[in-house]
Amino acid sequence: MSNASTARLSRRGLLAAGGVLGLGAALAACGDDGAKGGDSGSKDGAGSGPWSFKDDRGTTVKLDGKPANIVAFTGVAAALYDYGVQVKGVFGPTETKDGKADVQAGDMDISKVTILGNVWDQFNVEKYATLAPDLLISTMFDDAGTLWYVPEASKDKIAKLAPSVGISVFDRQLTGPLQRMWELAESLGADMKAEKVTGAKKRFEEASERLRKAVRANPGIKVMVGSASPELFYVSGSNLSIDLEYFKALGVDFVEPTEEAKKATGGWFESLSWENVDKHKADVILMDDRTSAIQPADITEATWKELPAVKAGQVIARSTEPILSYDKCVAPVEALAEAIEKAKKVS
Repeated sequence: MSNASTARLSRRGLLAAGGVLGLGAALAACGDDGAKGGDSGSKDGAGSGPWSFKDDRGTTVKLDGKPANIVAFTGVAAALYDYGVQVKGVFGPTETKDGKADVQAGDMDISKVTILGNVWDQFNVEKYATLAPDLLISTMFDDAGTLWYVPEASKDKIAKLAPSVGISVFDRQLTGPLQRMWELAESLGADMKAEKVTGAKKRFEEASERLRKAVRANPGIKVMVGSASPELFYVSGSNLSIDLEYFKALGVDFVEPTEEAKKATGGWFESLSWENVDKHKADVILMDDRTSAIQPADITEATWKELPAVKAGQVIARSTEPILSYDKCVAPVEALAEAIEKAKKVS
């Protein structure tokens, strides 16, 4: 994530150090909290007439009509796609090295969007301009209004080409950003009464209740949230990430980084050498599913293989940067619920 201001780290430094671990972990190497700030926008169903939306920076974007040429961070674009809103361009992890859609692209057909940048600090401003953008949308991982994956060096040039909307995914529960994305999609013309949409929300609520019951039925299960890089293993704190804050509100008992590590990283994470990966005791491990992280099946470190949760097969994937549609947030909640239901106490 970006430079959580409390951490006093650069956005790149936090990424390289595993800061999105608060999100989950090193990029370089889904209780109800409500959204903090902003209210929904207005729209004209036919696409004519003025459009406005107040984002989580408190900024109200006003346009003469509903934006047609939308450019968004990949995960935002994927969420809007689930609601029937198609963007024109994307930036952020979109395409893997073998040409397939990145996990953060969700169900989007990536051949139908213009990719302006696929990795950190990559954003083709010239190509962005050719799209004649009406609106840029991204998430925010700090309280300073920093737009995720918009490069610091070119942010001013980008800002001059179109207004922006920021949806905060910092220090709040998952249900808050989910509601904000719902409001944004609705303002952009999405049919929020469609069976697919309402059905997904119902499934999410059912999955959440399942997780709550699973924790009660199998008490004492400790869950550690990790991310792997070649040199380090990152343990995420649960106090800033939207999914972990939500899971914690449902009763999940998380392993926490040391207070010293939290202080050094603004609460996001603790980095461990592979020799010390057994520092924290856990029964279930949630691992970063992003392509920027080493996946569990590819971890060769002997110390990892000796972890009780690993030996017991109690390791599952974590959607570290949740796609903010109810449809995409069902599976992560269900997966954690199932893992806790089946977990044996091994720590």
